[in-house]
Amino acid sequence: MLRARHPEVWISVSATTRFPRPGEVDGVHYDFVGRAEFERRAADGEFLEWAEFDGNLYGTPAAPVMARLALGQSVLLEIDLQGARQVREQMPDAQLVFLRPPSWDELVRRLSGRATEPPQVVERRLAVAEAELAAESEFDRTLINADVGEVCRELVTLLGSPQTIPSPEA
Repeated sequence: MLRARHPEVWISVSATTRFPRPGEVDGVHYDFVGRAEFERRAADGEFLEWAEFDGNLYGTPAAPVMARLALGQSVLLEIDLQGARQVREQMPDAQLVFLRPPSWDELVRRLSGRATEPPQVVERRLAVAEAELAAESEFDRTLINADVGEVCRELVTLLGSPQTIPSPEA
Protein backbone atom coordinates (compact mmCIF):
# COMPACT_ATOMS: atom_id res chain seq x y z
CA MET A 1 0.00 0.00 0.00
CA LEU A 2 2.81 2.40 0.83
CA ARG A 3 4.40 1.77 -2.58
CA ALA A 4 1.07 2.37 -4.34
CA ARG A 5 -0.05 5.45 -2.40
CA HIS A 6 3.32 7.12 -1.93
CA PRO A 7 5.65 6.38 -4.85
CA GLU A 8 7.81 9.27 -3.65
CA VAL A 9 8.90 7.17 -0.65
CA TRP A 10 11.94 5.10 -1.46
CA ILE A 11 11.69 1.62 0.02
CA SER A 12 14.87 -0.41 -0.05
CA VAL A 13 14.66 -3.70 -1.91
CA SER A 14 16.19 -6.47 0.16
CA ALA A 15 18.13 -9.35 -1.32
CA THR A 16 17.07 -12.87 -0.38
CA THR A 17 17.94 -16.45 -1.15
CA ARG A 18 14.37 -17.69 -0.76
CA PHE A 19 12.21 -18.48 -3.76
CA PRO A 20 9.60 -15.91 -4.84
CA ARG A 21 6.06 -16.30 -3.58
CA PRO A 22 3.20 -16.03 -6.06
CA GLY A 23 2.88 -12.43 -7.28
CA GLU A 24 6.33 -11.31 -6.11
CA VAL A 25 8.43 -9.54 -8.71
CA ASP A 26 12.23 -9.77 -8.77
CA GLY A 27 13.73 -6.34 -8.18
CA VAL A 28 10.46 -4.94 -6.79
CA HIS A 29 9.59 -7.05 -3.77
CA TYR A 30 13.03 -8.62 -3.35
CA ASP A 31 16.22 -9.13 -5.27
CA PHE A 32 16.12 -12.93 -5.54
CA VAL A 33 19.68 -14.32 -5.62
CA GLY A 34 21.41 -17.64 -5.13
CA ARG A 35 23.02 -18.50 -1.83
CA ALA A 36 26.58 -18.38 -3.23
CA GLU A 37 26.03 -14.87 -4.62
CA PHE A 38 24.46 -13.67 -1.37
CA GLU A 39 27.33 -15.08 0.69
CA ARG A 40 29.89 -13.46 -1.63
CA ARG A 41 28.13 -10.10 -1.32
CA ALA A 42 27.97 -10.44 2.48
CA ALA A 43 31.67 -11.33 2.65
CA ASP A 44 32.45 -8.28 0.48
CA GLY A 45 30.56 -6.03 2.93
CA GLU A 46 27.85 -5.11 0.41
CA PHE A 47 25.01 -5.33 2.94
CA LEU A 48 24.05 -2.70 5.48
CA GLU A 49 22.51 -5.53 7.47
CA TRP A 50 21.73 -9.18 6.88
CA ALA A 51 20.33 -12.16 8.72
CA GLU A 52 19.26 -15.74 8.24
CA PHE A 53 15.73 -16.93 8.89
CA ASP A 54 14.41 -20.43 8.31
CA GLY A 55 17.37 -21.37 6.14
CA ASN A 56 17.11 -18.30 3.89
CA LEU A 57 19.33 -15.23 3.90
CA TYR A 58 17.94 -11.69 3.77
CA GLY A 59 19.93 -8.47 3.50
CA THR A 60 19.78 -4.77 2.67
CA PRO A 61 22.22 -3.74 -0.06
CA ALA A 62 24.18 -0.77 1.33
CA ALA A 63 25.03 1.07 -1.91
CA PRO A 64 21.48 2.10 -2.93
CA VAL A 65 20.67 3.14 0.66
CA MET A 66 23.78 5.29 0.94
CA ALA A 67 23.18 6.83 -2.51
CA ARG A 68 19.65 7.88 -1.52
CA LEU A 69 20.81 9.27 1.80
CA ALA A 70 23.55 11.22 0.00
CA LEU A 71 20.79 12.84 -2.10
CA GLY A 72 19.03 13.87 1.11
CA GLN A 73 16.18 11.44 0.63
CA SER A 74 14.63 9.49 3.47
CA VAL A 75 15.00 5.75 3.19
CA LEU A 76 12.65 3.08 4.47
CA LEU A 77 13.95 -0.40 5.26
CA GLU A 78 11.70 -3.39 5.96
CA ILE A 79 13.89 -5.42 8.32
CA ASP A 80 13.68 -7.66 11.35
CA LEU A 81 15.07 -7.18 14.85
CA GLN A 82 18.51 -8.54 13.93
CA GLY A 83 18.70 -6.10 11.03
CA ALA A 84 17.49 -3.18 13.12
CA ARG A 85 20.21 -3.87 15.67
CA GLN A 86 22.86 -3.95 12.94
CA VAL A 87 21.57 -0.70 11.43
CA ARG A 88 21.54 0.96 14.86
CA GLU A 89 25.16 -0.09 15.36
CA GLN A 90 26.29 1.24 11.98
CA MET A 91 24.01 4.29 11.86
CA PRO A 92 23.23 5.46 15.41
CA ASP A 93 21.11 8.37 14.13
CA ALA A 94 18.75 6.10 12.19
CA GLN A 95 15.14 6.31 13.36
CA LEU A 96 13.90 2.80 14.13
CA VAL A 97 10.15 2.24 13.95
CA PHE A 98 8.57 -0.86 15.44
CA LEU A 99 5.42 -2.11 13.70
CA ARG A 100 3.38 -3.86 16.37
CA PRO A 101 0.37 -6.04 15.63
CA PRO A 102 -2.85 -4.92 17.31
CA SER A 103 -2.86 -8.17 19.33
CA TRP A 104 -1.16 -11.54 19.52
CA ASP A 105 -4.32 -13.26 18.23
CA GLU A 106 -4.36 -10.97 15.20
CA LEU A 107 -0.71 -11.74 14.46
CA VAL A 108 -1.43 -15.47 14.59
CA ARG A 109 -4.43 -14.98 12.30
CA ARG A 110 -2.39 -12.96 9.80
CA LEU A 111 0.50 -15.40 9.66
CA SER A 112 -1.75 -18.44 9.43
CA GLY A 113 -4.14 -16.79 6.97
CA ARG A 114 -1.45 -16.11 4.36
CA ALA A 115 -1.19 -19.85 3.66
CA THR A 116 2.17 -19.26 1.96
CA GLU A 117 4.20 -21.32 4.45
CA PRO A 118 3.85 -24.69 6.14
CA PRO A 119 2.61 -24.76 9.77
CA GLN A 120 6.11 -25.39 11.18
CA VAL A 121 7.39 -22.20 9.50
CA VAL A 122 4.44 -20.24 10.93
CA GLU A 123 5.34 -21.60 14.37
CA ARG A 124 8.96 -20.49 13.96
CA ARG A 125 7.78 -17.05 12.81
CA LEU A 126 5.59 -16.76 15.89
CA ALA A 127 8.53 -17.69 18.15
CA VAL A 128 10.62 -14.97 16.48
CA ALA A 129 7.72 -12.51 16.80
CA GLU A 130 7.55 -13.17 20.54
CA ALA A 131 11.24 -12.25 20.90
CA GLU A 132 10.79 -9.19 18.69
CA LEU A 133 7.83 -7.96 20.72
CA ALA A 134 9.98 -8.22 23.84
CA ALA A 135 12.55 -5.92 22.19
CA GLU A 136 10.10 -3.16 21.29
CA SER A 137 11.77 -0.73 23.70
CA GLU A 138 14.92 -0.75 21.53
CA PHE A 139 13.03 1.23 18.89
CA ASP A 140 12.49 4.98 18.72
CA ARG A 141 8.81 4.77 17.85
CA THR A 142 6.04 2.17 17.79
CA LEU A 143 3.16 2.10 15.33
CA ILE A 144 0.25 -0.25 15.86
CA ASN A 145 -0.43 -2.02 12.58
CA ALA A 146 -4.21 -2.18 12.94
CA ASP A 147 -5.08 -0.09 9.89
CA VAL A 148 -2.66 -0.29 6.97
CA GLY A 149 -3.73 3.09 5.57
CA GLU A 150 -3.12 4.80 8.90
CA VAL A 151 0.29 3.15 9.30
CA CYS A 152 1.22 4.36 5.80
CA ARG A 153 0.22 7.92 6.70
CA GLU A 154 2.17 7.77 9.96
CA LEU A 155 5.29 6.42 8.23
CA VAL A 156 5.15 9.14 5.57
CA THR A 157 4.82 11.74 8.33
CA LEU A 158 7.80 10.28 10.19
CA LEU A 159 9.83 10.40 6.98
CA GLY A 160 9.22 14.14 6.86
CA SER A 161 6.99 14.36 3.78
CA PRO A 162 9.57 13.09 1.32
CA GLN A 163 9.80 14.76 -2.05
CA THR A 164 10.39 12.99 -5.30
CA ILE A 165 14.13 12.73 -5.85
CA PRO A 166 15.63 11.36 -9.02
CA SER A 167 17.14 7.91 -8.92
CA PRO A 168 20.89 7.96 -8.21
CA GLU A 169 21.31 5.70 -11.25
CA ALA A 170 19.81 8.40 -13.52
